[in-house]
Amino acid sequence: MTLSEAIVKLPRDWGSQLLKTIADLRLAIILFLAIALVSISGTVIEQGESMQFYQQNYPEDPALFGFLTAQVIVKLGLDHVYTTWWFLTLLLLFGSSLIACTFNRQIPALKAARNWKFYHQPRQFQKLALSIELDRGSMEVLSPLLQKQGYRVFQDGEAIYARKGIIGRIGPIVVHVGMIIVLLGAIWGAFTGFLAQEMIASGDTFRVTNIFSAGRFASQNIPTDWSVKVNRFWIDYSDQGEVDQFYSDLSVVDNQGQQIKRETIHVNKPLRYDGVTFYQTNWGIAAVKVQLNNSPIFRLPMVDLPGVSQGRLWGTWIPTKPDLSEGVSLIARDLQGTLLVYGVDGQLINAIRPGMGLEINGVTLKVIELIGSTGLQIKADPGVPLVYTGFALLMAGVVMSYVSHSQIWALQQGDRFYLGGRSNRALVQFERDFDSLLHQL
Repeated sequence: MTLSEAIVKLPRDWGSQLLKTIADLRLAIILFLAIALVSISGTVIEQGESMQFYQQNYPEDPALFGFLTAQVIVKLGLDHVYTTWWFLTLLLLFGSSLIACTFNRQIPALKAARNWKFYHQPRQFQKLALSIELDRGSMEVLSPLLQKQGYRVFQDGEAIYARKGIIGRIGPIVVHVGMIIVLLGAIWGAFTGFLAQEMIASGDTFRVTNIFSAGRFASQNIPTDWSVKVNRFWIDYSDQGEVDQFYSDLSVVDNQGQQIKRETIHVNKPLRYDGVTFYQTNWGIAAVKVQLNNSPIFRLPMVDLPGVSQGRLWGTWIPTKPDLSEGVSLIARDLQGTLLVYGVDGQLINAIRPGMGLEINGVTLKVIELIGSTGLQIKADPGVPLVYTGFALLMAGVVMSYVSHSQIWALQQGDRFYLGGRSNRALVQFERDFDSLLHQL
């Protein structure tokens, strides 16, 4: 071989070896297990939280498992596993392995299964799982018997080849295609999707702005030509006073304020519009409307009070003198309406409900209304349709793969009749069908 011939042949041999390596089943299993382990870590470790959250839950001393700390989590990207470069690389490698296996193994196997294979020598029957030599037999009798059992029959003179269940050979290819589409959907969603959270008071209109996780190309999916109005937020309580369910009446409105879609959501019943999904996930108390004597009604924000051991509390401060030298604190636990009034000394003065008046420091304090706020998780994942399509193909391919691919050969030479066959699964049933053929012959 000349040097020029070696140079031409080297890349071809290298490419063939690389294709075989990528298509290796052992590599595919290793990649699959690696993806599974990483996915488990993304389920166990909270995703998309702040650095303060990880420092509180994964301190340096003592470190979880001796090594898992906030610094390690953030540095390795375990706080956003599914969008890290190394996780996407694993998906691409696994997808490449599936594609290589499909073209290197599955498609050639399907082509081989579709070929007509006639046996013209008696010795060829010896390598079959089931074979027999008879002193009588007839092609004219065997052919309709095979067709009755669902075989497709091909004849070449004194030789017969019959097969059925070719769909079982297509099944693995469909499984691979489904898995590849699932991977493409996951990658597409990671690059183009986003996740946001909003806490919006009842009656307010908002745009999606509080985005804490977004793909590199997610900006094109963030809505700019429409917004959402919270028409009303309310809570249903149980007989024991516990929160039973909370609801948000939402309207999608265009830039001119015209309503496009309206729907009431609750936990496990989201609003979907233009590829964006709004989930009901949380609630709070946004503000309280109060009046002092005959003053105009004004709205004061209420804040979530930290350090409460049981349940949640919201509070605000109301001045009762123009110079702000005196005032009271209003504390609420829920939206059922009862508020506790505390003085500057921290002592409980009284309880008050919306519509009631209370004399405090020479003025009449009247609570008009408690205003709730809805907590929404907002998600856009353009890869979901691809993922669903891939899973559908995956399940269909698995079912198809359970169909047995059975083959029957027959040869008549003089007064001798040779019959044999094999199947890739359901061997017991195949033996019964084979015995049935023998008895009928």
